[in-house]
Amino acid sequence: MYLALERLVWRRARSRCEYCQLPQACSPLPHAIDHIISRQHRGSTEADNLALACFFCNSYKGPNIAGRNPQTGRMVRLFNPRTDVWGKHFAWDGPYLRDARTPVA
Repeated sequence: MYLALERLVWRRARSRCEYCQLPQACSPLPHAIDHIISRQHRGSTEADNLALACFFCNSYKGPNIAGRNPQTGRMVRLFNPRTDVWGKHFAWDGPYLRDARTPVA
């Protein structure tokens, strides 16, 4: 990946995972640059399709762009940090990340 693009992603994310907001300084494992829409789904390696992700979020999301809502069983799209507002979909409840504000997973 190009160094300038990598720096842009880190700076834009303020060194926080764009999925759970975990700062790199609080993570025992290094954050990585994630393709929001994976290359296998024809996602591009451009700033608008890249997000900084902690190891756990990156591993959980994988190449997926949707998942099954455990409460309804319906397929829902995954959170997109470029188009969705984090606070509208998630909230911290003390040390627990709550994701029940919207169907977006």
